[in-house]
Amino acid sequence: MVHYLSRDLILHLIIFQAVLLLIALSNAHVLWRTAGQYRLRSFPQVSVLVPARNEERNIARCIASLLAQDYPAFEVIALDDQSTDSTQAILERIAHVETRLRVLPGQPLPPGWLGKNWACAQLAAQAVGDLLLFTDADTCHESQALRACVTALQGEHADLLTGFPRQVVRTWGERFVVPFFGWVFYCFMPLWLAYRLKAPALSIAVGQMLLLRRTAYDAIGGHAAVRASVAEDLDLARRIKACGYRWRVLDATRLISCRMYGSGREAYGGLCKNLFAAFGFRVLPYLFAWLWLAMMFLEPPLLLGAHALGLAPQAQAVPILLCMGLSLALWLVPYQRLGLPWYLGALYPLTLLVIELVAACSLWLSVTGRLTWKGRALVRPQLRWI
Repeated sequence: MVHYLSRDLILHLIIFQAVLLLIALSNAHVLWRTAGQYRLRSFPQVSVLVPARNEERNIARCIASLLAQDYPAFEVIALDDQSTDSTQAILERIAHVETRLRVLPGQPLPPGWLGKNWACAQLAAQAVGDLLLFTDADTCHESQALRACVTALQGEHADLLTGFPRQVVRTWGERFVVPFFGWVFYCFMPLWLAYRLKAPALSIAVGQMLLLRRTAYDAIGGHAAVRASVAEDLDLARRIKACGYRWRVLDATRLISCRMYGSGREAYGGLCKNLFAAFGFRVLPYLFAWLWLAMMFLEPPLLLGAHALGLAPQAQAVPILLCMGLSLALWLVPYQRLGLPWYLGALYPLTLLVIELVAACSLWLSVTGRLTWKGRALVRPQLRWI
């Protein structure tokens, strides 16, 4: 066992990381092609739908950026999801002077629904567009964003288009936590394969940018079909694939920015809500994934330190350094594509330590039924072993 951990494991990690780096590079190429020189053939009506709960610090900027789109046929509908701050007042003030904005009061949450899913369902029920763009209240859209998204949707003949906005991170808690899902996508979701296989598990979506054809959205049951889902964006994408519709991803870092959380504490809460949910609350795959990530990125630097101190004589410095070099590349490439500072990629051991701790908390809070989000208790999930 000692021989495997100090020598053979490093060789296996090198091979595995090389494959992941190829996936990340191929994804960068696929996304570059998706953002290619398609021409907009028509201008279908788009309903831009914004659920908002206690978003007084973000909502005005978000709505202003949406109303400034250079696309000729769209409406903006925002729903105040029973906020306890001034979100509704801000929306009504904007709607008083901007006729393209409609403001809906959120209805009480029915049994069996999560708050955001219910808000999105109410928005979709009021929308008149052929295309539905769901976006979050903490996003900010460049003026060409809607045109670019519709162009990509048409060019790719897609029924669902999603993408990763550029994440604005200002505190160290945010820097360590927020980019993780984007990094996972780049390294573990081979788009060239996911586009060709019908497996619903090979799909991903980001609730900050979900552009759907209305016909496909209705056919898969809309948000009512994922009413109790914590990761409703992922489940919508999986339903799109399962029902035979076409799903595509766009590099949205130059089109949309988002400060998802206002502090490290908020980032911690958001990731606790989503990490275990992204695995479908499957315990054994979840534990295996986090153990493997820890071995892949934390074991090599620890082993190198032990070797330098003479505590691991069987270890070889050159393979360990090669493994760590691949690790560094494996974080730098996705972070560069996601518009994040390079030094955050170089701090990947610290990032992974933080994420491992949050992952443990996500499991514990889910198992004990203590997950909350924006002041609402979440339904205790049904756990599965595999």
